[in-house]
Amino acid sequence: MKNITIYTIALGLAGLLFLIIIGMAITGHIDQAGLFILGFFALLAFGFNGYEKMKGLIFTTMIFAGVTAALYYPDYFTHMGDFKFTVLIIPLIQIIMFGMGTTMSIKDFAAVFQSPKGVMIGVSAQLVVMPLMGYFLAQISNFPPEIAAGIVLIGCSPSGVASNVMAFLANANVALSITITSIATLLAPFLTPLMMKLFAGEFIEIDVFAMMWSIVKMIIIPIGAGLLFNKLFGNRTKWLGRAMPLISMLAIGLIITIITAAGRDSLLEIGGILMLLVLAHNLFGYLLGYWYARLFKMSEKDARTIAIEVGMQNGGLASGIANSLGKIATMGLAPAVFGPLMNITGSILASYWHGKPTVEKPETVMTN
Repeated sequence: MKNITIYTIALGLAGLLFLIIIGMAITGHIDQAGLFILGFFALLAFGFNGYEKMKGLIFTTMIFAGVTAALYYPDYFTHMGDFKFTVLIIPLIQIIMFGMGTTMSIKDFAAVFQSPKGVMIGVSAQLVVMPLMGYFLAQISNFPPEIAAGIVLIGCSPSGVASNVMAFLANANVALSITITSIATLLAPFLTPLMMKLFAGEFIEIDVFAMMWSIVKMIIIPIGAGLLFNKLFGNRTKWLGRAMPLISMLAIGLIITIITAAGRDSLLEIGGILMLLVLAHNLFGYLLGYWYARLFKMSEKDARTIAIEVGMQNGGLASGIANSLGKIATMGLAPAVFGPLMNITGSILASYWHGKPTVEKPETVMTN
């Protein structure tokens, strides 16, 4: 009871800070509200920790705290002396991909051959729905070419580990989710550059082979190292499997914070419109992904899985690609906005579906 009281007090204080922030916004002093907003998110995250149904929002809340810090105090997240923090983005992505590799083994991919329908539909939905939506939204945005290309880039990226977490929370088919993520990620070095050439070639020049090699370094090599590590030391390093999700979340948060700081000026100029377009991209991903699956007579459980896989893209990878092209402050903006938003919408959708369990026969589709 004592702990619940502490968490309740934290949420109450967060509410008080929120009122202060609203007051500062109304009186035209929002530019001085940085510490109040940071305090609001910190108290909110602490308060959520006391309520089981709210714990899924802690990570998203801390992401928003990082974004706030980057917007109000960008110098702390852009450089230290002559060292630019954008240099950290690709190594952080490689750490995340290595972590994914350590949780995988070759036998996990046997499920693709045992029941390929769900995987093929899920991967094809990603390759059809999100790139086309990204291209359409980029066309109507009237943004500068490099920023518009960032919207397309999100659509051409695979899903990430966050989708697997949301699939679990939504009582969806977690094994199918993990397999779609894995297959889409492994295909990304080859398909993402080609789709970018097709859909974003009119916005910026795309060197397909240079982009392929860049993504291979970010995905294939670290995942391969993770698979090898799991093969050689898997039974002796179970602690690593428990630690990697937390490390991955921290890495994603740091990537988003660095990108936000790097593109702060552009983000403040077009942030509202970009947020609406990115949110539309995300929501249409869920909607079209779900009905794409239902069109092919997939079960409700699998349709939910594919909806989440399509709607939640790997913003970290998209950011790494933008960074490798030297366009982190422009092309990297859409991925930076997409990450926090998809975690909020994904959490809400997962909570909604969690309260509406599927009534179906036990699935034979994917087992681990």
